[in-house]
Amino acid sequence: MWGMGGWSNSDDQESLESLQTAVSLGCNFYDTAYVYGDGRSEKLLGQIVRANPDKRLYTATKIPPKDKQWPAKGESPLMNAYPLDHVEEFTHRSLENAGLQSFDLMQFHTWHDEWLRDDRWLYKLDDLRSQGLIKAIGISLNRWEPWNGVAAVKTGQIDAVQVIYNIFDQNPEDELFPACREMDVAVIARVPFDEGTLTGNLTKESTWPEGDWRNTYFVPENLIPSVERAEELEKLLERWNREHSTEITMPELALRFILSNPDVGTIIPGMRKVRHVKTNIEASNLGPLPERLRAELVKHRWVRKPAPWSQ
Repeated sequence: MWGMGGWSNSDDQESLESLQTAVSLGCNFYDTAYVYGDGRSEKLLGQIVRANPDKRLYTATKIPPKDKQWPAKGESPLMNAYPLDHVEEFTHRSLENAGLQSFDLMQFHTWHDEWLRDDRWLYKLDDLRSQGLIKAIGISLNRWEPWNGVAAVKTGQIDAVQVIYNIFDQNPEDELFPACREMDVAVIARVPFDEGTLTGNLTKESTWPEGDWRNTYFVPENLIPSVERAEELEKLLERWNREHSTEITMPELALRFILSNPDVGTIIPGMRKVRHVKTNIEASNLGPLPERLRAELVKHRWVRKPAPWSQ
């Protein structure tokens, strides 16, 4: 729900219509965060939950780091980012924004495994869980650092991990997914479309409105190679569709690639528009890709390292 709360041109009425369409079509997991519009998207989530009292909708949000360090850095102490009073304060803020009694999943919006040396964060979240304010504990991993959550998973103390996983970013398969499998930790795959390049809709000349974060993310050194790699995927897909008389689209390919991995519990694509809700859920209903096609996509793995513009 980031796009609904914090992106340019977001419209609350359009967002609510998209959310209700998603509910009606069977989507039951909704991920947001306090910083997505400083509570704006949490309010939208609460509205849609109350509008559907007969549906079991799973709600997830995130506590922002107090020091506003994105991404988390190991040399910065845990208590700089998540002091205990801050964790409690923002749990209550988020509940108040949403008008809910509890969240199914509360996540730290940033994470670094160095923080495991200080276990006070876990005791605080466990206390909030004991109070019935949250039901499960999760962490959201830094971009392109899936290794930087393996130790947390192996503690057995967290319930879910959110990580970037898509056709390009297959690195979580190396260490993180096996650890999650071993410890029975849920995997939430985020950025399934690589911030848009895997939809096939971006070009090397793409621009965004002033103030939109994508202007700082899609700098030339990122946008150009991303589009070039997406174009190679399009060629593969065109050949596959022609040879197998299918009509798989790029967004469908991106989602079904992730669905082909049994380690993934759910995917969280942004769905601000009703047409995106419908096509994404159609892809979800189709399930995994043919194994031969998925094997071809493995060759498009792109190992990237964090850069100043990537956060």
